[in-house]
Amino acid sequence: MTATTPIRAASPGARPAPARRHARPGKSPAAPRVIANLILATGSVVALTPFVWMIATSFKRPQDVFTPTPNLLPLDAETGRWAPTLANYLNVLDIGGFGTALLNSVIVVAVLIPAKLMFDALAAYAFARIDFPGRDKLFMVLLATIMVPGIALLIPKVFVTQELGMADSLTGVIVPNLISAFDIFLLRQFFLTMPQDVEDAAEIDGAGRLRVFWHVALPLARPALAVVTITSFIYHWNDLLWPLVILSDQEKYTLPLALQALASGRAAQPHLIMAGAVVAVMPVILIFLVFQRRILDGIQLTGLKG
Repeated sequence: MTATTPIRAASPGARPAPARRHARPGKSPAAPRVIANLILATGSVVALTPFVWMIATSFKRPQDVFTPTPNLLPLDAETGRWAPTLANYLNVLDIGGFGTALLNSVIVVAVLIPAKLMFDALAAYAFARIDFPGRDKLFMVLLATIMVPGIALLIPKVFVTQELGMADSLTGVIVPNLISAFDIFLLRQFFLTMPQDVEDAAEIDGAGRLRVFWHVALPLARPALAVVTITSFIYHWNDLLWPLVILSDQEKYTLPLALQALASGRAAQPHLIMAGAVVAVMPVILIFLVFQRRILDGIQLTGLKG
């Protein structure tokens, strides 16, 4: 006779015992994360090294730029002591019209970005909320223009700008860029996610279409408007091709043009070029660092509905 073990009935409220997980020998759960962090850290160092070198060179004296042993920090080539200088930034603003170019770039973005934002928002709201004849077909044509390379539209833009008498002027830099098909698409996607009931309630209270757009739609679309504002600022602040084509007077040069002229001159000096590059890139870096969360949040919100 063999003894039998009594079977206990499970109580109604009892939970089943969790299954035991057996770790595979030789593999640690944290190993993939450590490898991923090492890869990201290596990539960050590779990406940041030219930027750090640019900043360090902008503080070096002319005799300390080219040395037998490369130095990342602004050190004296003879004594090896710490010897940074701010003279490069003062000199670069005085030569080659760099200070005037900085002012021109500020004028361009200060006028262009608000006007572009208004035109794009109006068009996007019309495509999202107004049911006019041919709306969907016209929107498809607008999307098709995004697929056309910008270089293919360069000659027609130059021809139209010259015919309108805006060549070689800051107006010629601003006006052809007042509309962006991609920004219209981005804002339209956000307007489609907004509840229609809010706008219907405003119309019942007697608000017209423009009043609904200004007092209801625009305040709700602040995340998307922030994305368009920041990305437009970064693009137009760094734009080199269009000002290079349309401008010939050095007094009208924008910052990228002045920096290109500084780098291609006969007496090009690396310490001055690096100082000018820092002046050109720092506003973009600061704006991205301050508003990077708004950019990511706005992109996520605008992709909710197709």
